[in-house]
Amino acid sequence: MLVLLPPSEGKTPAPDGAAPVDLAALTSPVLTPQRERVLDALVAASAGEDAVDVLGVSPGLADEVRRNTGLRGAPAAPAAHVYTGVLYGAADLGGALATGGETARRATDDVRVVSGLWGVLSPADRVPAYRLSMGVALPGVGRLATAWRAHLGAALDERAAGDVVVDCRSATYAAAWRPRTTGDDAAQHVAVRVLREAGGKRSVVSHNAKHTRGVLTGHLVRRAGDVGSADDLAKAADELVGTDLLDATLHDDGRGRFTLELVVS
Repeated sequence: MLVLLPPSEGKTPAPDGAAPVDLAALTSPVLTPQRERVLDALVAASAGEDAVDVLGVSPGLADEVRRNTGLRGAPAAPAAHVYTGVLYGAADLGGALATGGETARRATDDVRVVSGLWGVLSPADRVPAYRLSMGVALPGVGRLATAWRAHLGAALDERAAGDVVVDCRSATYAAAWRPRTTGDDAAQHVAVRVLREAGGKRSVVSHNAKHTRGVLTGHLVRRAGDVGSADDLAKAADELVGTDLLDATLHDDGRGRFTLELVVS
């Protein structure tokens, strides 16, 4: 399986004194030149008087934007600890890495964070805290989803081939790369959709969606048994019904693309 996550908006800085990011040591080193380009553009944009406008954030986040100017020397920590928020709190990928064995292997090898700055990361990759969304258009780079689209195939196409891709990303991040679902090396692409049931009616939710996708991710890296197909994923999600979920249903469009609907109360 290949689980795709968005980064969190909120990030926890690494402890002072920790070593800075080593771009060449990150997962998928084929992305290093593009990472250098985006990082340089972010540092330059963050030093400008209009930085908060360029990065599309509120003035209250000006300190976080200024922190971007020192990213090359800033302390770094595993992405599983830097990314915080509802999804990552529910998934507890940092705990999965610390567990060791198959659980740590899955968290390291089978989960990828799609990032506007780094392109794609393993939860074990060491990065500094930063402020940048995939929806931003950086001067000299352009809209990040478009800029990364030409590069992420080299990092993800082969990894996804013949596997099931569990897509927990928002639309902004999903636009940067989609797996091939036709041909000899086709992947099964499963978009995870979360609905809330109240008063007999179901509706799309946002906050609960992040939490529920995190619960699913944490379950997938910790449970016994492999997830190698959309049907395997549906069975794994069924294991959460009665605890974290009211229902889990897999929908197949017949063309290698699926939707896994998770229903919460």
